[in-house]
Amino acid sequence: MTPSTNPRPGMLPQSELERLIADGEVDTVIVGFTDMQGRLIGKRISARLFVDDVAAHGAECCNYLLAVDVDNNTVDGYAISSWETGYGDMVMTPDFSTLRLLPWQPATALVMADLSWTDGTPVLQAPRTILRTQLDRLAERGMGAVAATELEFMVFDDSYRDAWKADYRHLTAATDYNIDYAMLASTRMEPLLRDIRRGMEGAGMYCEGVKGECNLGQQEIGFRYDEALVTCDNHTIYKNGAKEIADQHGKSLTFMAKFDEREGNSCHIHISFRGEDGSAVFADEDDELGMSAMFRSFIAGQLATLREFSLFYAPNVNSYKRFADGSFAPTAVAWGMDNRTCSLRVVGHGPGMRMECRAPGGDVNQYLAVAALIAGGLHGIDQGLELPEMTQGNAYTSGAERLPTSLAEATELLDGSTIARAAFGDDVVDHYLNYARVELKAFGAAVTDWERRRGFERL
Repeated sequence: MTPSTNPRPGMLPQSELERLIADGEVDTVIVGFTDMQGRLIGKRISARLFVDDVAAHGAECCNYLLAVDVDNNTVDGYAISSWETGYGDMVMTPDFSTLRLLPWQPATALVMADLSWTDGTPVLQAPRTILRTQLDRLAERGMGAVAATELEFMVFDDSYRDAWKADYRHLTAATDYNIDYAMLASTRMEPLLRDIRRGMEGAGMYCEGVKGECNLGQQEIGFRYDEALVTCDNHTIYKNGAKEIADQHGKSLTFMAKFDEREGNSCHIHISFRGEDGSAVFADEDDELGMSAMFRSFIAGQLATLREFSLFYAPNVNSYKRFADGSFAPTAVAWGMDNRTCSLRVVGHGPGMRMECRAPGGDVNQYLAVAALIAGGLHGIDQGLELPEMTQGNAYTSGAERLPTSLAEATELLDGSTIARAAFGDDVVDHYLNYARVELKAFGAAVTDWERRRGFERL
């Protein structure tokens, strides 16, 4: 897998950043990473300090950033970070292949970082490290992975701060009806959508386009596939940037998996393996379906691990409310050729032959999901698993085994998965099991609007 020698506009060589800083065109550098919840976390650093110090030595941050809940509260149960260990530092080391301008923030550049301990050893539980580890396993077999993530989101005419004050009730969606592929109503959002697309192009991404989706105000902006690590870095920057640009427009948007009882926000992930020479190892023109033996075993590995790895595809309580029959979100552990009722959809031909995993929602941590897809595929390839017959017709009514229906079920499955522990290691698995248990405990203690409506007067 050879990286492109022609970086897209917006990507910066380190020397060009230094020139822009010297000329006063850049005064801030964000050094960031993706946390367990999939959020961009980091520091804004003065450009002069970045050049003088951080570029060579990295920047410190508290290790609690990989041991908090969604509210950034410290929680118990993490081996790497606690009151007992003193909440020490991690080091953010810039990966200069990710350096870029952020057009929607004045005079600002951003670089993604890898996390290590102060002695230089990597933080194994960091999402980017988890994906790197699986890519290293793949490289040992002479291959790399290319991927694309398709994030859906819903746009609201309310600002984020107004939505917060309203407790997210009675928000005004940016459209009033189903706008799947529609032009007219989507045009209402085009000033915002265009700024997002142009912003991401200016930040070095290859934007393919935008389309309306089924829910009110729902859209999907697509980006061209790239090497798996590049795609996952871009995913984080895009997701954070889209929210920032929406905020500048006085609007808000959400990627949560299931905002209401209508269609949820998906994040379909397309993936294929390539040989070191870029060859399409998933394709075989002599096969009746165009699929190589390796690709068949890869998909068989996905089927064998999909339930056990569900926590990496659906990491939150809300994630599982998206899995509903007849909703275009999957419920069956099944594969098919261009069949959107299946969890695993095979599409393309020749060099474009690939698998689409339809299980992740918009709340997914993409590094973990792509790492899980690689690990599941390698399990199938290494074990030489045979691919069962494809599902033809409606997978929802096929009688196939079902995806987990709750975070509790997914947590139990991951805890008992010998495949996951062999692929990721106990340290990683136990870390994310604790993440899930923290989420479950918080949800179990919450009193919802649904309960009040049912019980305030009538029970």
